[in-house]
Amino acid sequence: MLKTIRGLTIAAAALAGLCGAIPATAQTSAPTASAAATDAPATNAAPLAAKAPDIVHVAPTPGIGMPTDKISIQPQETAIGKEAVWFHNTILVPMMAIISLLVLVLLIWVIIRYRAARNPTPSRTHHNTLIEVIWTLAPVLVLICIAVPSIRLIAHQYDTPKADLTVKVIGNQWYWTYQYPDNGDFEVVSNMLPEQKDAAKGKQFRTDKDGPRLLAVDERMVVPVGAVVKIITTSNDVIHSFALPAAWTKMDAVPGRLNETWFKIDRPGVYFGQCSELCGARHGFMPIAVEVVSKADFVKWVAFKGGTMPGPGGAKNPDATSDASPAVAGSGKPEPTNAGGLTDTGPTVNATAAPAKTSQPAVAQN
Repeated sequence: MLKTIRGLTIAAAALAGLCGAIPATAQTSAPTASAAATDAPATNAAPLAAKAPDIVHVAPTPGIGMPTDKISIQPQETAIGKEAVWFHNTILVPMMAIISLLVLVLLIWVIIRYRAARNPTPSRTHHNTLIEVIWTLAPVLVLICIAVPSIRLIAHQYDTPKADLTVKVIGNQWYWTYQYPDNGDFEVVSNMLPEQKDAAKGKQFRTDKDGPRLLAVDERMVVPVGAVVKIITTSNDVIHSFALPAAWTKMDAVPGRLNETWFKIDRPGVYFGQCSELCGARHGFMPIAVEVVSKADFVKWVAFKGGTMPGPGGAKNPDATSDASPAVAGSGKPEPTNAGGLTDTGPTVNATAAPAKTSQPAVAQN
């Protein structure tokens, strides 16, 4: 009997030891499997590309490319704008002043000379050949003086030279989209920067380095200095208007239609504008910021955004009647945080992605 009990005890102990050994083995081998699983992606992953350097945008110059306190036209930075300012200051303003003074003098003279106290019996004169010739020829001469320089200005404004760069400007409620068909069809989405008190926690907000209130944006249109920039405008919803006062540029963005204008700025800097067509509740919060940089910095910025420069054949320079190619999909840019100014933290596009339109809602601001 004792032998039987001893045998059962030994068998039970052996069975318990065997059952305990199985979890121990699995538990011991688990870290090895986990380590293998952790190492596998590192073994098969492609080498990471070197991180591109941050692109630090320049701060705007006070009084240049932005509204001023003066009652005058903004300082112009294009040849067309300077011609328009000359026309305004040399032809229109003196002519308006002379006509206004002439009419004022005539009114005062008539009031005094032909008042009832001095002329109890009014004159019945109803015809004077000399006066009729004067008031007929004088307006004709005024119109000729205005027509000649204004028609010349319009002809220069709409005589687009060969473009060095094409930017397709798309209006949305209430932000802008800039596409670069000559540089790999990448896309930049531009929203107004809110004030610090209105910005959500961790979100980028406006500083003085970004630009004036209601004009600073998170993404600027960047163009090279001295380049002829063709602007092709359209819209995704309602009628907008792309206006850049310092470049004497304004063109409507109409849904289903492509309009064309151009500018050429020879001074590096930042130039601000706004949508100039009533487009809804947040029409006044749709600013435009164009940053003019050196050609070398423009090449760096295009590469930073994942785009490419044109080959030896030059830019595509598409006609205004042909739609630009869609932008490539974004590569997942991290949420921007304020760093004391406009500083990109990574490429916003992926040049190797399949073409697809980028859709980004406007930033909600109160």
